[in-house]
Order: sequence, then C-alpha cells, then structure tokens
Amino acid sequence: MKILGISCFYHDSAAAIIEDGIIIAAAQEERFTRIKQDPSFPHKSIEFCLKYGGTTIDELDAVVFYDKPLLKFERLLETYYNFAPKGIASFVTAIPIWLKEKLFLKKLIRDELGEVEKYNKKELNLLFTEHHQSHAASAYYPSGFEDSVILTVDGVGEWATASIGIGEGNQLRILKEIHFPHSIGLLYSSFTYWLGFKVNSGEYKLMGLAPYGNPKSTEVEKFIEIIRTKLIDLKEDGSIWLDQEYFTYATGLRMVNENKWGKLFGFARREIDSEIEQKHCDLALAIQRVTEEAILKMATYAKTLTGKTNLCLAGGVALNCVANGKLAKSKIFDEIFIQPASGDAGGALGAALAVYHQYFDQELLLNSSQDHMQGSLLGPHFSDIEIELVVKKKKANFKKLQNIELLTDRVSDLILEGKVVGWFQGRMEYGPRALGNRSILGDPRNPEMQKRINLKIKYRENFRPFAPSVMREDVAEYFDFDEPSPYMLMVSEIKDKCMNDIPQDYNDYGMKDRLAFVKSEFPSVTHVDFTARIQTVDKETNPRYWALLYQLKKKTGVGMVLNTSFNVRGEPIVCSPEDAYHCFMNTEMDYLVIGDYIFDKLDQTKS
Repeated sequence: MKILGISCFYHDSAAAIIEDGIIIAAAQEERFTRIKQDPSFPHKSIEFCLKYGGTTIDELDAVVFYDKPLLKFERLLETYYNFAPKGIASFVTAIPIWLKEKLFLKKLIRDELGEVEKYNKKELNLLFTEHHQSHAASAYYPSGFEDSVILTVDGVGEWATASIGIGEGNQLRILKEIHFPHSIGLLYSSFTYWLGFKVNSGEYKLMGLAPYGNPKSTEVEKFIEIIRTKLIDLKEDGSIWLDQEYFTYATGLRMVNENKWGKLFGFARREIDSEIEQKHCDLALAIQRVTEEAILKMATYAKTLTGKTNLCLAGGVALNCVANGKLAKSKIFDEIFIQPASGDAGGALGAALAVYHQYFDQELLLNSSQDHMQGSLLGPHFSDIEIELVVKKKKANFKKLQNIELLTDRVSDLILEGKVVGWFQGRMEYGPRALGNRSILGDPRNPEMQKRINLKIKYRENFRPFAPSVMREDVAEYFDFDEPSPYMLMVSEIKDKCMNDIPQDYNDYGMKDRLAFVKSEFPSVTHVDFTARIQTVDKETNPRYWALLYQLKKKTGVGMVLNTSFNVRGEPIVCSPEDAYHCFMNTEMDYLVIGDYIFDKLDQTKS
C-alpha cells in the first residue's frame, strides 16, 4: 500500500511517501526550488517521492492533504465576526483568496497533481486530515513506541494551537486542545516579531539570542512578570489565555499592538538588522523562560491525564531545543521522541501515516532499538555519474578517494588544520536541521571557528550558535546528557570538567564580551550559557559521518565536530551537487567533499 502526503500553501511545503507503513522518501519543496520556506504546491517534491517510491499517481492508494481547509475557513469567518469591526482591511485581503482558491482545494490539488504527471482524476482517492492530527501522527507512528502521550504545539492549525493526544497501537486520539487565538506558538512568534526577526523563520534566532540575557538581572524578572500579568494567563495544566488587546494577529496584518507593547516594555520594536542591545537579550530570555514553563506544565498535566511513560512531540514549538532539553532533564517521561520535521513540512508525513494506520486500519510497526525516521535521511541521493556531470559543467578540479578510511583520514586532517569543509553525502535530510549529510564542518576546539563561519561563510548574525556532532557512545563524556539525540533537538550543559574558569561577573559582560570569552575546551560549540545543541551520531544510522568522527577521535581523543547547515543566510540547505558547488564557490569555505570527491578552493577557477 502506497500513500502520498502533501503539505503546502502556508509555508514549508513538502511531500512524503510511505509504502506498507515504511517511510520511503520525504522532502521540502524549498530544497528543489531554492526559495526558502516555499509555500507553493510541492511539484518537485512529489516528483522526487514518486520516483523514489517507484510508482505513479494512478498506483497510489491515497493522496492525503495535511489539514482541513473548510475548518480553517470557519475559524477565519468566526474570528472576523467576533472581532468586528476590527480587521476589515485584513478581511478584504484574505476572503477573495479563500473564495478563489482555498475553498476549492480539492480541485486545486487535483489540477496541480496533473502538472506533475497525467493521471485518472476520477480514480484519485484524495483525503484530508486535521492539522494537529497530522503533527501528532508524524511523531507517534515513527517513534517506535507501542503507546505514548503526544503533545503538539504550534501557531495554529484549523482551530487548535496545541493538543494532548494518546497513541495506543495503531490508533491515535486527541484528548485536549487549546484553541485560537490563544497560542503558545503565536505568543513566541509575537516576540520574534517585536525583537526584529521574521515570523515563521526567526524563532530560531530568538531562541539563540535568549542566552545573552542576564539570568541574574532584575530586568529579566520584570519582563517575565509583565508577560505573566499583562499578556497571558498561564494555567497549571499548561493551557494559555492571551489578552487580545495586546495582539493583532487574529484580524490584522501584524502580530502585536505596537503602541501598547512599546508602553509595556519601555522600548519600540527593534528594526530588522539594527543593533541588538541588552534589553533585547533580556526580553528574549524572558519569553524563552515563559515558554519553557508552559511546555513543562503541559507535559506534567499530560502525564497525569494519561499515565503514559513515553512522550512524542511535534509542531513548530517542538523545535525549541532549549525547552526540549529542560523537558528531558525533568524526567517527567522515561523516553521522549521528537519528530525532526516538527513544523508544517512534517505534516505531509504525518498525514500519510495517519491515513495508513487509522483510515486503512493497518498495524503499527514496532522497533525496540530505534525510531523509524532512518536518521531523517529521506531526501535525494546523487550517484557518481551525476556528480561528475556537475564537475564537467563547472570545469572543477578534484581528487577522488574511493576508500572511506582514506577519505575520512584526509577530511579529518583538514578540519584539524582549521579548514572549513562542506560535507555533502548520501540522502538529504528531511526537516530544518543538517545532520551530517548536507553540513558545513569545523573544529569545535578552535575559538575562532564560530565567528569565522558566521561572518564569512554563513553571512549571518555573529551571536548564532553552532551544534556539536558527537559519537553517540561518547556524548556523556562531554555533556550532562546520556541519551540519543540524533536530530539535534536537545540542549544540555557542558560537563564541568570541560569548562574553563568563569569570572564571577561574567553575567554582567556585554554581548560581545560574553561571545568572545573562551568558555570551554570546545568554544565554538559552547553557547554563552555553557550549553550546546547536541547531535549524537550512530554508526548504524550514518556510518560515513560516524567514520569521520572516529578519525577525529583517533587523532585528538575527541570524536566531535562543529556542524552547521550547508547554506548561507536566506537560502535553503543545499540539495544537489550543483547547489553545493555554487555555495562553496561563493563563500570562504576552504574545501568541499561530495561523496568521494574532494574539491580544494585554491584549485578552482571561477567561471
């Protein structure tokens, strides 16, 4: 049985295909079109999925869309009615689009599939799942758990903004929901907007900025008090109520009432790319702490409600790896699985899995040793022939090392020499994180590496942190953490033995001074609050990446590398060898490794 899942039209369009419950392929449309967070119908992702599934549209048992547009339209109309006459401008903008396109989504999807390939439209089995059902299914069914509580938290689906569900066997039920306009995700996005970052993509930046807040500052406590008493009412069960006098996202074209927020916090909205001041850092830390509190309360209530010992997480807020780390450390649950494509892209996979298990009533696949996401390495793979076609087209110079030991020996030497290496291997990752197949690598022990990669290769803000990829068997040696974290979705503290002496007045340092201070043996992956966003690498899941870490361990005693996504600011992660070579040549990256091919920047000729 083959099922295709689709998510699109809002942001992060994607497609996924499963066969007999096994995930065959999944990818975001942005990787093919090179348009970051591309919301358009995922023609190229579907083409890729059909190719890897060895099937045609006519041979599919179902095509599933990840939410129910009529329920969204109901929410839109009811919201405008309840807030009238506010939001008339937004109403006039939105309604014609809904009437023209989204109310007739079945026809639109059928027509768009016809652009992918010709098929018999009368025979197409087109189904729809609810948005948070898709999120919940994307986490529970691949988790490997036989039963679990499921938390989904995001901005908004149809009506739900968060849910508590339960998975037992092949069935999944939603038990509780928080409804729009009250939303943890939209609260966090409102602060993303206020602090000068782009909503739906800048939340990572807000999370990365938060540790620069002074944790001992009265300003942070003051901001938390303002949020808790003026903006929200956070209940003991994690449910949340937002005072809509301060927010305009329900009916307006912006997130917040800027006049009221300015008076509330004592400063105006930060303009994009303007200087970041301490007050911005302190406010970022305040909302991060409130978000963590909400997630912990919701998780505690979910445990009490269901009695389950396993937890599955999905939805955009599940990508908040700092909150995830606090949740793991709380030991509320014995085991936690977080869907690596937790945002809307993962809805495509969740929709397909939900229909397979619930609509077609197919048995749950169990695996006691690992999850079913296959390391989230579900995108396209490129053969040597395809790589060499790019080499010829670009007139590139290279060396080919076909033995994995020779290749990893050479690349580990380059990393230890202080070189920055683009590492392009195997199948592309599904989800927002580069996990060792479309990565930029450096030496985590080099104190200049974070600054160099941020400013001269990624072309992004210098405060942005990088993640360590570490051998699974060694993670507890360096971090207060001893669990698998294959998807870079957990933050934990660096071990005390790896830390340098920290001045007593460290928290009073300015942002630049805290960033420059060499905090640990691994300064380029140690954040200013002495934590790191950990990726554990397993030999079975990603043997080539593990082999590289093994070579580094043989030479230095440390099986760890700095890992960041293979892209520059404003662009998606690279998909093809041509994307990789283009990025390599247009940055100050030193070397590029595609499969067994090594490219030295000094040997290349710019065309």
